[in-house]
Amino acid sequence: MKMKNKLYSVVVPLYNEEEVIKESYYRLTRVLQEIEGDYQLIFVNDGSKDQTEMLARSIAENDDKVVLLNFSRNFGHQNAITAGMDYADGDAVIVIDADLQDPPELIYQMIEKFNQGYDVVYAVRSKRNGESIFKKVTAKLFYRTLNKMVDIDIPLDTGDYRLISREACDILKRMRERNRFVRGMVSWIGFKQTGIEFERDERFAGETKYTLSKMIKFSLDGIISFSTKPLKFSIHIGLIMASLSFVYALYLIIAKGFSGRTVEGWTTIVVLILLIGGIQMVTLGVVGEYIARIYDESKNRPLYVIKDEIGSRAPNDVENINASNPIYEHSNK
Repeated sequence: MKMKNKLYSVVVPLYNEEEVIKESYYRLTRVLQEIEGDYQLIFVNDGSKDQTEMLARSIAENDDKVVLLNFSRNFGHQNAITAGMDYADGDAVIVIDADLQDPPELIYQMIEKFNQGYDVVYAVRSKRNGESIFKKVTAKLFYRTLNKMVDIDIPLDTGDYRLISREACDILKRMRERNRFVRGMVSWIGFKQTGIEFERDERFAGETKYTLSKMIKFSLDGIISFSTKPLKFSIHIGLIMASLSFVYALYLIIAKGFSGRTVEGWTTIVVLILLIGGIQMVTLGVVGEYIARIYDESKNRPLYVIKDEIGSRAPNDVENINASNPIYEHSNK
């Protein structure tokens, strides 16, 4: 019996990528046409405000290998990846950004590793060209801090560029948390994983969409979604401050009893009060972050809304959507 060719689904999130989408499509198509097997290219337009939707629509209408999913608004990069994985039919799913910092040519090696039996093949950035010193330092610090705080092994210096087998992808599709950190989720599910090193290029054109505020939120999503250590750290700080306060109070009582005078140093006391108050506020903030995320989850809203879709087929929503927890929603417009 003749073996069926494998199908590879390539998911490309888009947000204001009008300057790179044509070149990204060209390079991806050139690579995918040379692989052994079939492919589908899934563009997910995450509420772009420029000409990205128009350009992506033109590509999808003229290439039956391309599917375009248009969000009703910006739902975020991680939700765009999720939408692509929800839609993908491939024996393996490859996630790559459109900015061409991650070279599409690495897909050859990823497929080779996949055919050797690996369920997840992630790209490891050995060098980051074209990025500021601040971005490099903060990225390095984040990944190492994250690994210290979580109980799973998240590979250092990796992004979302990776190949995921059908089995692994099906597990990820069942994980519907709202504050998503996909690379952490991929590590959490386990399976056989390996990495491929590469030098990250500069953006082909345009500017990064990850502003400082988005980077901070993304970092918090990674830490809070996979670790309760911030809560435990708050407890430890509270116990330490309570112990120091008790020792200091004991010192004041003893000094008063033996010398008969009040210990001077009201400035020190005020500083200590402010310090303790600050620590209490930080601790409440940490607790509040976890509570806010519980509140987000309790609303049970869909992760994204698809305005419309352009491509050769409709998504596999029949088997994946249930009334109580839909994977996604389509608008009626």
